[in-house]
Amino acid sequence: MPGPGAAVSRGAPEAHSRGDDLGADLPTDAFLRALPKAELHVHLDGSLRAGTMAALARDRGVELPSHEPGALAAHMLVSDAHSLEEYLARFVLTLAVMQDAEALARKAYELAEDHARESVRYVEVRFYPALCTQEGMLPHEVLEAVLRGLARAEGDFPVLTRVIVCALRTLDPVVSVEMAALAVAYRDRGVVGFDLAGAEAGNPVDEHLEAFGLAGAADLACTVHAGEGFGAPSVHQAVHLAGATRIGHGTRLREDPELEALVRSRRIPLEVCLTSNVQTTVAPSYAAHPVRRYADLGIPVVLCTDNRLLSGVTLTDEYRHARDHLGFGRQELLRIARTGFEVAFAEPWQREAMLEGFDAEVRKLAV
Repeated sequence: MPGPGAAVSRGAPEAHSRGDDLGADLPTDAFLRALPKAELHVHLDGSLRAGTMAALARDRGVELPSHEPGALAAHMLVSDAHSLEEYLARFVLTLAVMQDAEALARKAYELAEDHARESVRYVEVRFYPALCTQEGMLPHEVLEAVLRGLARAEGDFPVLTRVIVCALRTLDPVVSVEMAALAVAYRDRGVVGFDLAGAEAGNPVDEHLEAFGLAGAADLACTVHAGEGFGAPSVHQAVHLAGATRIGHGTRLREDPELEALVRSRRIPLEVCLTSNVQTTVAPSYAAHPVRRYADLGIPVVLCTDNRLLSGVTLTDEYRHARDHLGFGRQELLRIARTGFEVAFAEPWQREAMLEGFDAEVRKLAV
């Protein structure tokens, strides 16, 4: 694999090219489930358990298309979207049952538990607190409820959790500043990053630079959803204007070879969400997803779920898709898993401890 400082050829490998260890034994499902993993891009409001969503709706008098968990899960699974905007429409239903502290704490606890049960050792949960204030809660109360749920899960399961506070591109930039200020206020209480999410097209990053300036001045790490609902220019803005140190998705990065070379040389990680990219049609199929290209070029990539309910996936599933459709072998997936801990927004000493733990667990895995 080329070194991170090497020049990027315009004739670089396409989606179906293969990594240097393909042909080595492919990992089993059991290996992938037991592999210690980090989840760096998962939305709280897109990852409810269907059963919990139905129960919360019944208790709170919220109307849903179905209150039977199986039927509700099938309805929430996005199989008919033609764009990112259509994919995001499902969030109206999940947010309807995330408007009180009890529900938020329960959801956060269960999300951490669900990850822990598939050997995810570190989770960065992201969400936009202001969307959970429809019944009178204040944004800081919303955040504290989520942090309580995560802390309780840490006491019950072998998982470490942190929060990334999101703002939305589609809302007034003043609200983005408020969310950045909230993230900064809680940076020593479980918040490790700030993110800008939402529909990309027609909602440029440059309208929200005051929020990123506030986060950057406090030395709070930033990631940006980019290169998903809009092309490489949105990645350009995320890197050059917002100062993002990770990119959420980045799927269309390859449309700009010079920017791709810059992302590679700077070792800016991509938070890759295979299934949701196929659902939003930014990737026509798993096999055609450009993550193979990016990995072969030496760009740091991390596999993530995005939304466990809406995409109907676990993190182990995403590793299986990378294996089955893109030919990622055992050593490649080990490298991707380790990268997740290397580029986590956790404190440096915590990253070092997690990497030591990762290496120790991997040594015990069956060959």
